[in-house]
Amino acid sequence: MLISTRGRYALRVMIDLAEHPSEDFIPLKVIARRQEISEKYLEGIIKLLVKARFVNGLRGKGGGYKLTQAPEQYTVLSILQLTEDSLSPVACLEQDASACPRASVCRTLPVWQGLDRLIRDYLEHITVADLLEADVSGNDYVI
Repeated sequence: MLISTRGRYALRVMIDLAEHPSEDFIPLKVIARRQEISEKYLEGIIKLLVKARFVNGLRGKGGGYKLTQAPEQYTVLSILQLTEDSLSPVACLEQDASACPRASVCRTLPVWQGLDRLIRDYLEHITVADLLEADVSGNDYVI
C-alpha cells in the first residue's frame, strides 16, 4: 500500500479547513497558497470532497469551501477511501477482487488479512481533529 499524493493532499485540505473554522467559505486559491499546492491540482481533490459531502462549496464572490461537519467526524480512513483505489496490502483483499483459487491453502493470507485489519483500524481511529492537535514536539512533519 502506498498513499498517493492525492490522498495526502486531501488530508491537508481537510486539516486546513478545520484550522480556519471561523471563516465562512475559504477560497481554493487561499488553501492552495497556504498548503503550497497547485490550485489546479486541488480542483480535482476538492471535487471528490464535495461529492462525498465532506465539504460544502459556494461559487462566486465570497465563495469557497468549508467543512460540513466537525473535524472529529472525519477519520483519516474515510478521507483516504475517497482518494485511493485501494488501501489493501495485497490484491486479493481489494474490494472487487476475484476469489483467489488458492485462498483455502494460502499460508500467508492470515498475515495479509491481519495487516489489512490493523491498517483500517489504525486509520479509523485518527480524526482530522486529532491531526489538528498533532503539534507535539517531534511530530512537526508535513503529510
